Amino acid sequence: MRAVTWQGRRRIAVQEVPDPRIEEPSDAIVRITSTAICGSDLHLYELLGPFLDRGDVLGHEAIGVVVETGAQVRDLAPGDRVVVPFTIACGSCFMCVRGLQSQCETTQVRQYGAGAQLFGYTKMYGQVPGAQAELLRVPRADYNTIRVGRELPDERYLFLGDILSTAWQGVEYAQLPENGDTLAILGLGPVGQLATTVAVHRGLRVLAVDPVPERRELAERHGAEVFDVSDELVAQLQDLTGGRGPDAVVDAVGMEAHGEPLVGLMQKAAGSLPGSLVRTAVERFGVDRLPALHTAVDLVRRGGTVSLSGVYAGNADILPMRTIFDKQLTLRGGQCNVKHWTEQLLPLAERADDPLRLGELVTHRTGLEEAPRMYEIFQRKAEGCIKVVMTP
Repeated sequence: MRAVTWQGRRRIAVQEVPDPRIEEPSDAIVRITSTAICGSDLHLYELLGPFLDRGDVLGHEAIGVVVETGAQVRDLAPGDRVVVPFTIACGSCFMCVRGLQSQCETTQVRQYGAGAQLFGYTKMYGQVPGAQAELLRVPRADYNTIRVGRELPDERYLFLGDILSTAWQGVEYAQLPENGDTLAILGLGPVGQLATTVAVHRGLRVLAVDPVPERRELAERHGAEVFDVSDELVAQLQDLTGGRGPDAVVDAVGMEAHGEPLVGLMQKAAGSLPGSLVRTAVERFGVDRLPALHTAVDLVRRGGTVSLSGVYAGNADILPMRTIFDKQLTLRGGQCNVKHWTEQLLPLAERADDPLRLGELVTHRTGLEEAPRMYEIFQRKAEGCIKVVMTP
């Protein structure tokens, strides 16, 4: 089959790889009809190469049709249309029954002290072949699929498997009632855009921040007040909220925020070390670019919440603990627990009026063979790129 593979820093290739096969009786094979490039895929493209091997199949957002099932699969049959969540969970362990599927004790990658396995996402998360391919093997398939209807286009369902659920969780973790409270959203990539539509749908006032004009324009069409990044941003948004600041902030940027060039040089230098050394360096001494997180802490009102949807990976990050303590802030974040939110999100995805504007998010639809070019465009935020969906 054809698949998108990692070949080195900023090097992606579409290659022939062996077709996946049933390895365990609970597996299913899904023929992918649409797969997306996620913002977190860019961390593999740029920073996390030490935890990848050349030829690893990337991708963790997929919708498709079941073509084969193992002997123990009970709830699926060939021909079923399914979304595949990016987290691989068992559904029955201590963590799963508490709605923490991303911490599944059955699939935790204990070698790296990490949570549940993820599709297409490094040794730290199981090195499971990913979804940017013609076919995908889905372990524990009865639980790790979401069966959907056939009437709506792929884009109305595809994002249930990651970015819509991640955005929903980010707004949930902001801990705001639906009463007109103010939520600031930093970063208007795919997750930030969907966090905007989720928050507007809930009746929140949304202050959305991004340096890219096209991204601000889309969020503004969806009901947000939008702002460019500037040295006056914190004071500007505090002035708009009675001098206090927003009630909560969603950081949808994460570890590759703009700024902190020294950190960028350190990350690139670490990438030049031999494999075993760089893995040790990243695990013990890795640092993230933190301007978005620092802005969130400065911006949010006292007693407010900072919700982290953007990915962070550093174990040596320096946090503004005095400010966090003095302002009595709550910080909450983590990998999305996709299946925990499915029951709430699936009806919204299927509503005729598309309240979360899922049909408006995709800016680039291409074939799988265009993946190398689309990774580059997406990373550079060029050509108005907000979300890329590929058809194998």
